[in-house]
Amino acid sequence: MPNFFKIFHQLGEKRWSWKKLSFSLPFADLQPLAITCIVVTGTLLGVRHLGWLQPLELKAFDLMVQWRPDAGPDPRLLVVTVTEQDIHSFKKWPISDGVLARAIASIARLEPVAIGLDIIRDIPYEPGNAELAAQFTNPKVIPITFIGKSEYDRALPPPNIPKARVAFNDLVIDPDGIIRRSLIYRSNGQSTLSSFALRLAFKYIDSKKIPATLTKDQEIKAGNTVFSRLRSDSGGYQTIDTGGYQILLNYRSPENTAKTVTLTQVLEGKLDSELVKGKIVIIGVTAPTTKDVFSTPYSATASDNRMMPGVFIHAAATSQIVNAALDGKNLFWFWDEWQEMLWIAVWGAVGGCLAWRLENTFNFIVSAIALGGILWGFTFFLFTQLGWISLASPTLAFLISPAVIITYKYQQSKQQQEIVMKLLGQQTSPAIANALWKERVHLLQSGLLPGQRLTATMIVTDLQGFSTISEKLSPEVVMPWLNEYLSAMAEEVQKHQGVINKFTGDGMLAVFGVPIPRTTLEEIAEDARLAVSCALAISAWLPALNQSWIDRGLPSAKMRVGIFTGPIMVGSLGGKTRLEYGVIGDSVNIASRLESCEKHRQEDTCRILIAEETLVHIQGKFEVESWGALPLKGREQKVNVYRVLGGERSSK
Repeated sequence: MPNFFKIFHQLGEKRWSWKKLSFSLPFADLQPLAITCIVVTGTLLGVRHLGWLQPLELKAFDLMVQWRPDAGPDPRLLVVTVTEQDIHSFKKWPISDGVLARAIASIARLEPVAIGLDIIRDIPYEPGNAELAAQFTNPKVIPITFIGKSEYDRALPPPNIPKARVAFNDLVIDPDGIIRRSLIYRSNGQSTLSSFALRLAFKYIDSKKIPATLTKDQEIKAGNTVFSRLRSDSGGYQTIDTGGYQILLNYRSPENTAKTVTLTQVLEGKLDSELVKGKIVIIGVTAPTTKDVFSTPYSATASDNRMMPGVFIHAAATSQIVNAALDGKNLFWFWDEWQEMLWIAVWGAVGGCLAWRLENTFNFIVSAIALGGILWGFTFFLFTQLGWISLASPTLAFLISPAVIITYKYQQSKQQQEIVMKLLGQQTSPAIANALWKERVHLLQSGLLPGQRLTATMIVTDLQGFSTISEKLSPEVVMPWLNEYLSAMAEEVQKHQGVINKFTGDGMLAVFGVPIPRTTLEEIAEDARLAVSCALAISAWLPALNQSWIDRGLPSAKMRVGIFTGPIMVGSLGGKTRLEYGVIGDSVNIASRLESCEKHRQEDTCRILIAEETLVHIQGKFEVESWGALPLKGREQKVNVYRVLGGERSSK
C-alpha cells in the first residue's frame, strides 16, 4: 500500500482509538468546544456588564416595539392639542391665561374625571390670569412643574396650588436620546413629587374605587398590580440611572395613543361630551415650532425621523398606569440576572455545537438560520407578552461561538493538511494529494477506500539480470544501489502525476489515473501520455546512473517497461491488521506480461513496450515501432505490441 494510504489508515486508527478513549472519559473530545463556549460567554457577559452591549439591546427593543401590532387609541383618554394652526389663529405665543381658562371651563362642564394641563404656567400671561387661577381651584385640574437638572432650569407650578395636585412633567431620556422609561416619582430636593401621568392615572383609578397601597418594598400596588421598580439591569439595560421610581414605558401607538381634538374646536364648542365624560383629558402643545417633541422607539428607523410631542408621551404613560391597575396588563416584566446569563450561555453553546457537529456548509447555514429564527421569534413572542429579555447578547453568543469554532477547526485542518500533504507529497503529485485531502473525512471515518471501477494506465518495470547481480554482491551493497535506482524512478512518477502502488524488489507498479476516477476520454488519454513520458524520463535517467555506478565500481543495469491502459478495480484490501491499496484486473496482468515478453529483444538500456490500447490514446505523440501481434503468457488472444522509440512530439 502506498504510504499516503497508510497515513490515512493510521489517522483513522488514531481517530478510532480516541473515540474509544472518549467513551471511557465522557466528553473528553469536546474540550475545545467547552472552552470556546465558556470563554465566549464569559467575555460577552463581561462586556455586557460594562454596558457596551446596551446600545444594541436598545435598538433591538425599538425594533420589537415597531413590529408589535398597534394597540390603537385608549378610550379612557382625550388629548386636546395646541396645533400650529391654533397658535396662528390666536396670533400669540405663549397662549394667554384667558384662552386656557376658557378651554378648561368648557371641558370641566362635560364632567371629565381629570384635566391635565401639560403647559407651564409659573408666571402670568395676561390677559386672563385671574380666570385661570379660578379654574385651578377645581380639584380635577392637574397643573405641572418642571424639576429639571438644577434650580436654574426649574419651572415652578402655578401659585397657590395644593401639593397634592402638583405633578412634574420631566421625561427620562436614554443615552441615545430616546425615551423608553417613565419616571413616576421623583424628589425635587425638598419633597417627593408624583409624575404628571401618575397624578392623572390615579384620579381615574380612585374614581373606580380601586385600592392603592405601598408594598413592603415601597412599590406601588393598585388593585392586584404591583408597579415593580425598573432595575439598572432590567431587560437589555445594564448601566442606566434608575434614580427615583421608574418603569419601562409601554407605548400604545406611534401616532394614535388617544383620540384628539384641537384647542380651537374646544373653544368653539365643537367638543362631543361622549369624548370627555368620565375620561382623562390632557391639554398639550403639538406645534412643531414649540420644539416640545422627543425621539421614541418609533423614531429609530422611520425615514422621516418621526418625533412624538411630549403630551402624547404623557398620555401613553397615563394609559399604561390605568390599564395596569384596572386590567392587570401593560407592565413589562424581566428575567433575573442569573436567568439572562444562562440564556446567553445556552445560545453560545447552541451555536458552538452547531459548528462543531455540522461539516456541510449548506446544512450549517440552513440550521443556523433556523435556530436564529427560533431565537428571535421566541424573544419577540415574549415581548408581545410584555417580557423583555436580552436579544443582542444571545445573538452575538450564537454568532461568535461558531465563528471561533470554525476558525479553530480551520486552523486545525490547516495544520493537519500541512503535515499530511508533506507526507503525501513524497509519494504522489500535488494534484492527487489535494484530491485525497478533500476525501479525508471518509478516509478518517472508515480507514478504507471503497472499491471502484475506473480506467487507468499501468507501468510495470523490472531490471534485467537483477538475480545475478544480487548473487554477486552483498546485501549491504545491493540495498543502497537498488534504492538509488528506485528513488530516481519514484521521483519521475511523482513528477508525472502517477502513484506508485508497490515496489516488487527490483521492479515497480505505478498507476496513472488513481485514486480520482477519470470521467472523459481526454483525461484517460492524458494519463496514458503522462505514463509514457514518465517511462521515457526514467529511461533518460538510466545512462547517467549506469555511468555513476561504473565509476564507483558497481554494476550497470538494463530495464524493461510494460505499459497498458485499461479497466481496473481499485480500493482497500485486507483487514485491520494488514491493509493494502489494491489495484487488480486483467489490465495489470497485461502490463506485467508486456514487460516480460520477448526478453531477448533488449536493444538498449531501457526497453518500453505498450499495447494498442495505450497507443490509441497517444497516437502521433510519440515515435513507436510495431512488433506485431504477440502471444502473452497466460492469454489466449495475441496482443498488438509497440515499442516506444522516441520522445514526446509537440502537437501542431
